[in-house]
Amino acid sequence: MSKSETKKIRTIVVDDEELARRVLRELLSGHEEVEVVAECRNGLEAVKAVAELKPDLLFLDVQMPKLTGFDVLELVGTEVPVIFVTAYDEYAMKAFEVHAVDYLLKPVGKERLGAALQRVIRRRNEKAPAPTELTAAARPAGQFAERLVVKDGTRVTIIPIAKLDYAEAQDDYVALATEGQKHLKQQTIASLEAALDPKLFVRIHRSYVVNIERVSRIEPYGKDSRIAVLSNGAKLPVSRAGYSRLQALLDERE
Repeated sequence: MSKSETKKIRTIVVDDEELARRVLRELLSGHEEVEVVAECRNGLEAVKAVAELKPDLLFLDVQMPKLTGFDVLELVGTEVPVIFVTAYDEYAMKAFEVHAVDYLLKPVGKERLGAALQRVIRRRNEKAPAPTELTAAARPAGQFAERLVVKDGTRVTIIPIAKLDYAEAQDDYVALATEGQKHLKQQTIASLEAALDPKLFVRIHRSYVVNIERVSRIEPYGKDSRIAVLSNGAKLPVSRAGYSRLQALLDERE
């Protein structure tokens, strides 16, 4: 194997449209520094392929079934440089806010692709931000999460926000309680709280955020403390400040 072959940029192409994948693959074939090691039809395949193949670059469509390109980026982290490819220019600013290397509009031109690859080479040694904040950075102000994605190895779980009972802080992780199960996600409780609709979720304790629709009642618990009893029987501690926030939200809903 020659020295030039060992330095090729191992690349994965992700797009739910076969034609789009083929066009990009043909364009990349004109760049001897690039080797396409896999093609993925959706975000779930992409997360698995990145974990198994550990590529040097990801070409990632934004709009895909089940997992969007931003969901994929959150799950794979920022170790792999990403170039977003999409037909919609409305995502351009979001792409750069989540620190994508570049953003290509379909149909992709040869010169524009070449420029993007040069950016990849230049940025190889730059340090990217922590992946736990990527989703928040990609979300416009006033728009809240509709689902949460959790990665466990190559397995991905999608939790619709309406099915989230509560979240519990565990150091730099949150345990997401839903349908009788808990899923551990690498994210701070503060970051999660910011992503949730404050009309539906409230911080009742420094370690707990609860879905207001799951709260059945509030009970006293010892001196100057309370607990929130949920519809599934779970009991969560409520701080003094948390009680004020919870009560205010309950009053608004009456």
